[in-house]
Amino acid sequence: MSNSTTASNWLETLPDAASSYLKDHRLDEVECIISDLPGIARGKAVPASKFAKQSQFFLPNSIYFQTITGGWGEAAGAGGFTEPDMILKPDMSTACAAPWTGDWTLQVIHDAFDQAGEPIPFAPRNVLKRVVEMYRARGWEPVVAPEMEFYLVARNINPAEAIAPMMGRSGRPAAARQAYSMSAVDEFGPVIDDIYDFAEHMGFEIDGITQEGGAGQLEINLQHGDPVKLADEIFYFKRLIREAALRHDCFATFMAKPIEGEPGSAMHIHHSVIDKATGANIFTAKDGSETPAFKHFIAGLQNHLPSVVALLAPYVNSYRRYVKDQAAPINLEWGRDNRTTGIRVPISDPASRRVENRLAGMDCNPYLGIAASLACGFLGLKEEKPPSAQYKGDAYEAMADVPRGLYSALNLLNEDKEIQGILHPDFSRVYSIVKAAEYDEFLQVISPWEREHLLLNV
Repeated sequence: MSNSTTASNWLETLPDAASSYLKDHRLDEVECIISDLPGIARGKAVPASKFAKQSQFFLPNSIYFQTITGGWGEAAGAGGFTEPDMILKPDMSTACAAPWTGDWTLQVIHDAFDQAGEPIPFAPRNVLKRVVEMYRARGWEPVVAPEMEFYLVARNINPAEAIAPMMGRSGRPAAARQAYSMSAVDEFGPVIDDIYDFAEHMGFEIDGITQEGGAGQLEINLQHGDPVKLADEIFYFKRLIREAALRHDCFATFMAKPIEGEPGSAMHIHHSVIDKATGANIFTAKDGSETPAFKHFIAGLQNHLPSVVALLAPYVNSYRRYVKDQAAPINLEWGRDNRTTGIRVPISDPASRRVENRLAGMDCNPYLGIAASLACGFLGLKEEKPPSAQYKGDAYEAMADVPRGLYSALNLLNEDKEIQGILHPDFSRVYSIVKAAEYDEFLQVISPWEREHLLLNV
């Protein structure tokens, strides 16, 4: 909300879906939120009357130094851990309903600035905005279309117990290997109905829901569009889906690999780039053929994705996806209509020509995952290098070249100064420190595998 927006008229500036949701109702509360590094919504809830009078609020910058377990990375920098306040300003275009609450509540995503008015470089939404502006400075408009895979699982309140599929409508646990089955989708009908209802109240358009190959695994496709807007939607969708699941005595999980022996969950990202002057897809020539820019973008993904795997696969669990013949890629080969490659060119008409990155896990922060992928493509367009030859056949037979663990992935990020420059050096510094702290926390945990196989054998 700008300072010029008065208490009397700010409700009149809401997006159509939010206005429709509040029609004939009095707004009770506004949730002022931002995304932290993992993608968790942080912020505060305020009465609507108070929100109407404020143009900003404050949170300490230390929320970006926190690990997923609640620990801290020593990432404050030369000034030390003094926790200065950031200034959080609302983006009213993101205002939408929180339809699962007991009263009439709106959510509003905020942007983070320092006290001099500069964007906080390690705020994930700012990272994505920075990358998008680099495209726009060259006369391009990046377009993305994300796919979201997730599992509906039985309630699990004991971390020592394995995660199990949810109980379906039939009274039987969800079955695996039922990809694209409509009957399998029907098993989760009540949850899906709430997902649709919540999305409609929030103004989001779902392109489709399908059953994936895992037990209780679903995929939601979103319409292509502006990268920041789509990242906002995924940020909102994760909470929406979790809330819908809780209404039906199950959990929704976006872990990359929640169930042993089942496929992992990905956030596939489709990319195209529009010439702002002509409105044309720069991947397609006037005669409908592929342009050099199309191949350069693919080469950028091949050359730089290894350096951003730490953003696409941010946890130790993430690397359990990258296993041969388990539906996730193990290398950065590219191919046409080939789902075994890390980089896929889907079937499309020339105007819709696009490139799909199949490496990102659904556990990644959507702002950072999309920013990282676009950054690699941008460097490819800038460097104008050719990609490798198209891979034909089963790419699982090719050499694996995806980092096999978080520690290796962080080393690659720390070594790639070009990627750090695109994302912002201070973001890269903070992210690497926080993730290294998480990895150290993980190393303190002794797993059942270690107890089973090492206790009496070594």
